Amino acid sequence: MNNKLTKIAAGVVLASTCLLSACQQNIATIEKISPSTVISKQDLPKMSVQLWSVNKTLAKDFKGTLTAIADMGFDGVEFAGDFGPYADDPQELKNFLAELGLVVSGAHVGMAHFSDESFQKTVDFYKAIGAPMLIIPIAKEAFDSEKINDWIEKLNVLQVKIAENGMRFGFHNHDEEFLPYGDSTFWDQLASNTNDDFILQMDVGWVTFAGKDPVEFINKYPGRTITSHYKAKFPYDNMPEGKLPYIGQDITNWPNVIVSQSTIGGTQWMVIEQEEYPNGATQLEAVEISKQGLDKIIAAMFK
Repeated sequence: MNNKLTKIAAGVVLASTCLLSACQQNIATIEKISPSTVISKQDLPKMSVQLWSVNKTLAKDFKGTLTAIADMGFDGVEFAGDFGPYADDPQELKNFLAELGLVVSGAHVGMAHFSDESFQKTVDFYKAIGAPMLIIPIAKEAFDSEKINDWIEKLNVLQVKIAENGMRFGFHNHDEEFLPYGDSTFWDQLASNTNDDFILQMDVGWVTFAGKDPVEFINKYPGRTITSHYKAKFPYDNMPEGKLPYIGQDITNWPNVIVSQSTIGGTQWMVIEQEEYPNGATQLEAVEISKQGLDKIIAAMFK
């Protein structure tokens, strides 16, 4: 780690110490991080939403759902395979998003779409809508000790092909990738055997669910958390009394995550993903609650 990153890391450690109990507090009492010593507001990643969060709503009303997301103040959207009436017209999809003030932060794309027969059609579509990165959302090989290394070789080949088309490539974790593998974890095996341009899209919620500290893994692989899912989950679904799976009503120390990702992770996009809808909330209502929670956390950091 170079001197600049070493200084930043020291700042994150200091912030971690100062904020050790913040995850147990209400967002109104989150301890302040000093922008002058750790991070400036200008360093913050932009905010996107993973559209799987509103999959059923999107299927019923594609344009209305994206309009509602834009009205919430998001900067971008991350696609998950539903393009509404624009499935065969990527340019019009890009135009529609631009009318709403949205851009594409990235997309989740299954391995099947990168077969020899489908590869060029797939990358041409995402390139046309302005996607800067394509992320594999899930793969059983990622936590299969007998298959992971062959699978990583395939990812490395695919990364080169996607880079030749002007986009970046990576993988999104669930909790299983943090199971032990050798002397570390499956996630470490993936990170250690891909190059620094391969994106490690950390899903903070699933890391928390696995009982791990997301900051540890962000700091361990500097510059590789280019995009990150912001999701409220609890260790092995053991939800403490009085908490809910909304950002700001959970236990994750979000200020620490934000500082680490903004300074060491190289994060460009904070992608809210909502997969639970407590107390009868609609999909859009739940997304908005987590968005408001994250906005309050960020505001508290810079008071």
